[in-house]
Amino acid sequence: MPRIFFLFLLLWAPSFGIGFYKVGGSLGVTELSAAEVVTVSNAVASRRDSKKPSTVKDISFEDIKFDIEVGGDFKRSMLPKRIEDYVTKKIKIRGYILPGFQQRGITQFVLVRDNLECCFGPGAALYDCIVVEMEAGKSTEFTVRPIAVEGIFSVQELIGPDGKHLAIYHMKASSAK
Repeated sequence: MPRIFFLFLLLWAPSFGIGFYKVGGSLGVTELSAAEVVTVSNAVASRRDSKKPSTVKDISFEDIKFDIEVGGDFKRSMLPKRIEDYVTKKIKIRGYILPGFQQRGITQFVLVRDNLECCFGPGAALYDCIVVEMEAGKSTEFTVRPIAVEGIFSVQELIGPDGKHLAIYHMKASSAK
């Protein structure tokens, strides 16, 4: 039963003369205290929740934006807690595959915020791209349409030969469609 139902019963049942009971060791019946009812309710909810698949946080590129000057140096300490909270979590984000030479069987690509301008390279915002690696045995196909990528989010600094950051976000993706 949903937790809200248990709370409803806990608050309103006494008004209707309804009690919660347990059977004792010698088959004696005793009324449960409010604390015991809450404990049972929490145990039921916990058992039910443990059987649910892990939840996926649906985010946008706006959610991983942070303050940095254009062309400024990146330091991990610049990331606010709300972004750090996504690290090691399963997320879903929509964007565009940065065009490359491969059209099918793509196992690595850069997901960008939009397809109107390149968000990868000098002068681009670091928070507007994610380097995506597909899980073993999985791949995707290039499309000019937006796709949804689902996987584990992390911060992995990708530094170019000139010592500048090219990207800071990474995903190990389970799907990209």
